[in-house]
Amino acid sequence: MNLKTLKETAPWNWPEGTDQVLLSVLANSSESEADRLLAAELASDLAVVNTTLVNALLTLIADAQEGEALRGQAAISLGPVLELCDMDGFEEPSEVPITQELFGQVQSKLKQLYFDGVVPKEVKRRILEASSRAAAEWHHDAIHQAFLSGDPNWQLTSVFCMGYVGGFDAEILKALTSNNPAIQYLAISAAGVWEVQAAWPHVLGRLVADDTEKPILLAAIDAVASLRPKEAQEVLSDLLDSEDDDIAEAAGEAIGMAEERLKGHTEDDEAISGDGTLN
Repeated sequence: MNLKTLKETAPWNWPEGTDQVLLSVLANSSESEADRLLAAELASDLAVVNTTLVNALLTLIADAQEGEALRGQAAISLGPVLELCDMDGFEEPSEVPITQELFGQVQSKLKQLYFDGVVPKEVKRRILEASSRAAAEWHHDAIHQAFLSGDPNWQLTSVFCMGYVGGFDAEILKALTSNNPAIQYLAISAAGVWEVQAAWPHVLGRLVADDTEKPILLAAIDAVASLRPKEAQEVLSDLLDSEDDDIAEAAGEAIGMAEERLKGHTEDDEAISGDGTLN
């Protein structure tokens, strides 16, 4: 089974046994670095992730003999399953690819490695990015310190994490003015996630500016649905006719999401009686 073919194939069309192929490549140090990196990347997909693959990724992260790039990719690849477990919980164990016990073990191990003084910086960055997708108490201080570090790479990591861990409105607003387009993009996305209303003037400015880079424009479009759902139709209508299909599609989806949010708010209001109690 060719890894490059898997990369180009939709995960739901991957053949049976793909997880074993990935595991074999990950565990074999004689495989090329490129193949092991690709195997680690593919192992993140929820179509194949399972207990064995998660343990293999965790082993790679902790192995000081492995290269930083592979250890970092292994960490990043744990992010999706951590987020899924955090969101869905374990009331229906059959619906979650790993056990609650393993989920806890992964969280504990990643925290331990993050505070291990000998773990390389780039691996630590990826550990923080992945583990923050299932927010824990230690993340807030770690993200705050990363943001204040003055290191552009750590700041990039911190703003990424702010999209998953709340309580950083002031930092998000500051990040919006960064000279780094990647940080701007992540800050706009985080502002939308946490409905940071003070970010609206900046988001609107990026929507109307002629020189807004496409990724930042797409993030701004997406943020409209949560920041200003009532204004989404008016603000985004011109973009529906964009010659760029990605932009037009994003605008349509944002308008649809805004309408759903408004509908949900209306239904919530109708469910509350005049004395403030639920009907």
